[in-house]
This record gives sequence, C-alpha cells and structure tokens, in this order.
Amino acid sequence: MALLYNLFINLLIFGMKVFSLFDDKTKKGVEGRKESLQKVKSGLSKSNKVIWMHASSLGEYEQGLPVLERLKEHYAGHKILVTFFSPSGYEYVVNKRNIADVICYLPFDKKSLVKEFVAQFNAELFFTVKYDYWYNLLEELKNKGAKTYVISALFYDRQSFFTSYGKWLVKRLQKNIDWFFHQTEMSYALAKKVGLHQSSITGDTRFDRVKQLRNRNNHVDFIKEFIGKDKAIVFGSSWQAEEKIAEEVLQLSPYAKLIIAPHDLKRVQNLRQIFPEAVLYSEIDNSVKDFNSHVLIIDSIGLLSKLYSYADIAVVGGGFHDAGLHNILEAATFGVPVIFGNHYKKNPEADELIAVDGGRAFENTGLAADFILFLINNEELLKSMSENAENFVSGKPEATDLILEKILS
Repeated sequence: MALLYNLFINLLIFGMKVFSLFDDKTKKGVEGRKESLQKVKSGLSKSNKVIWMHASSLGEYEQGLPVLERLKEHYAGHKILVTFFSPSGYEYVVNKRNIADVICYLPFDKKSLVKEFVAQFNAELFFTVKYDYWYNLLEELKNKGAKTYVISALFYDRQSFFTSYGKWLVKRLQKNIDWFFHQTEMSYALAKKVGLHQSSITGDTRFDRVKQLRNRNNHVDFIKEFIGKDKAIVFGSSWQAEEKIAEEVLQLSPYAKLIIAPHDLKRVQNLRQIFPEAVLYSEIDNSVKDFNSHVLIIDSIGLLSKLYSYADIAVVGGGFHDAGLHNILEAATFGVPVIFGNHYKKNPEADELIAVDGGRAFENTGLAADFILFLINNEELLKSMSENAENFVSGKPEATDLILEKILS
C-alpha cells in the first residue's frame, strides 16, 4: 500500500502540473509550492521550536485559529508556521496581519520533499484541521519527535478509511497521530470503529471562532445607509443557485435590500448582467452614494463575516450542489436565520441548526425564495428564528478550552 500511495502522490503532482496549464487556481498552487522551502529557510532556523498548523483552505484555517492563538500564548518563545493546500486559503491569509512567522503552501507529500522541508526547523507540535491527512508528512514528523494532533476531526462513513484498502491508512494514523479531537459523537464512534482509540469529543472550534466575531468591530462603510429601514438579506458565498433566489425575491418584494457576496469575484460580471440596476460596493464613496437600487454587489474580499452582522436573513451558498455548503455559523452567531440548499453531508452543524429552527434547508431555489418572502412578512417567526440561531451558537461548549487542556496536560 505504501507503494500505491506514493504512486498516487506522483500522479497527483503530475495531474496538477498538467491542469495548471488550463486553470489559474491550480497554477497558483503549483507555482507557490516552489517557494515553500525557501520561505521556511528564510523565516525559520533549525534551532527554532515551531508550532505548526496545517489547513486545507480558508475555512479550516478559521477553524484552527482559536487553538493556534492559545498555543502561541502558552509557547511564547516558539515560532509559528501555517501551511495551506489550497490557494483560496493561502492568498487570503498571506497578505494580512496574522500570528504566523511563516505562511506557505504545504509541499507535495513526496518523501524527499517532505523530509527536506521538515529538516529546516524543529517541529515540536503539529496539528491539522478537520481531515487533511498526508501520510508521508505525518510519518516524518513522528520520526522527528513532534506531537501530532487533529483539531475538529470529522469522520464520516464514506471516507477511504471504511473501504477495502482503508486498513493501511488507519495503521498510519494509529502510529503517527497522538490524539484526535472530534467535532461530533458520530465522528468519534466511526474513528473508534476502525481502531483509532486515541480520541475524545471536544466539539467544533468554529463555534469558538464565530463567537469571537461578535466582539470585534464589524462596521462596514455605507452598509447601514444602503439598507435604510428595509429588511437586509445577505447572500454569502453565492453560486448560481443562490443568485436565482435573489432574482425571485427581488421580483416579489419591494421591502428588501439584497447584499450579494459571490463565492468567486469572477462572478461579479455575471451578477451585473442579472441585476443591471445593482450598485458595486467598490463604486460607492463619500461623494457618490446611489442607494436607490435594491441590490448591492460586494466585489471585495474579506467583508462577508462583517456583513452578516447587518443581515435580517442570510442565504449561504454551496448547498444546492455537491461543491459543499459554505460557513453558516458566521451568520448564525449574529442571530441571523440561515437559508441554504440541502446538499450538506459534511456539515453536521447544518442539521443541528435546522433542529433548533435557526435555519432551513430547501430542495430547490423556488421553495427557498418562497420561504424568504414569507419570513420577511412574518416578524414573529423572523424574531424566533433569529433568537434560535444566536442561542444555538452561544450554547456550544468552548472546544478550544477542552483541546488545550489535553495538549498541555
């Protein structure tokens, strides 16, 4: 199996290099990895003790951040390394002020590449977030004596661990992971079922992260003026389906202001065609304020989690197809009812939010639009769902405290 895994890694590298000729995102990841070794050589030394967090993308970075912040407080003399697999996480974080000494792409999981990378510093503690496992990396870290953890681990029954070849993968994790901190009881039970007993249920650190969002300055220029006295519906990380919902709501409700933040800024031009009367956020300034339109298109990154603080209703993208539901907790933490599609198998928090009636999932865009229109005109239900959403987040345990208690014991 080791031979097959290494063959898979070589095929992955080859495939990404070929695909990078046609896809800008893949190209950024391939080219960025060429700089990773030099970045750690420049920012770290072999004498440095390092706390290392790996996140597949931006969502996992936000999920792991509460733990990383606390570890930095405890290990004040250590250096911090953050690695990403995806450009969408790396590009957002690398240009912002953050707590890391070095931010780079994770090298491809080829033994020679991993060995050279890890040799540049003293990795004392490593954790990956959710389920991004790279087996040569984990083996090399254990060979170097690092403590290794999985934060907000999430096992589900369609993972490779539960296939005919899963035993090899499980053995690698048994050997090379010190502890799994599981999000849910189901994840914990599935891990135990395949023999991963070094684990506990601590909950999802995303709840800790979104609780923090309430206490920062969430002001976004011009948003309050745009909304006025109307109801505000924020379409977060929207895809085509969510934008269809926005069209239907706009046609039937004169009492709503729609704020659309697409999952990819490339969609801005499509949105301008769908909503020709819309205002672009980048075009608003102190001298020019056109708030007669009912649609505001956000053509800047980094604003979405703040925009939810202005919302009466949130529509979160990704749930009407298999790409994956985006973060619904960033809206729920502000006491905002969340609407989304029913494709969310990897998001257990969605079922929980629905169960407390802080959110609703729909099979198609028409049903979602109809419910939003109903909610706009039903103050009692809107208030109830808002309270349910906020209480849902507030009632979750502090997962970071539980995790730190174990790591530092």
